[in-house]
Amino acid sequence: MKVYFSCSITGGRNEEKVYSAIVKAMLSAGYEVPTAHLSTPEVMQMEKVVDPVDIFNRDMRWLDESDAIVAEVTTPSHGVGYEIAQGLWLSKPVLCLYQRGKRISKILTGNTHPKLTFSGYDEPDEAVKQVLVYLEDLSSRL
Repeated sequence: MKVYFSCSITGGRNEEKVYSAIVKAMLSAGYEVPTAHLSTPEVMQMEKVVDPVDIFNRDMRWLDESDAIVAEVTTPSHGVGYEIAQGLWLSKPVLCLYQRGKRISKILTGNTHPKLTFSGYDEPDEAVKQVLVYLEDLSSRL
């Protein structure tokens, strides 16, 4: 199963430890994650040299080819919101993870799309467990 991982890059990297833990767990569980590089501290340097049109085209292709989207939405990000909306438009199942106690955009939390799931966590390990349970359940239904 191919999973598109979405997280804040230019909006802030406050949850980078969570991003890394989620991506490592998905890869270890055998999921293909074309956006795994987004979870690394080097992503800002890597993406800096790529043309924005190339990033858009690459990411939209990866999104289209993916079976599901896992998005960490604690840190607000225009790109993450765009990817979630595009994924839902493509009828992809989307899991949005957020750190409990943080304010999350009401445009996201008010969305009642049947393929959109929200899950709050307190610790990175809890987020990882939620992702793996979600993907295992999804895999059994695909």
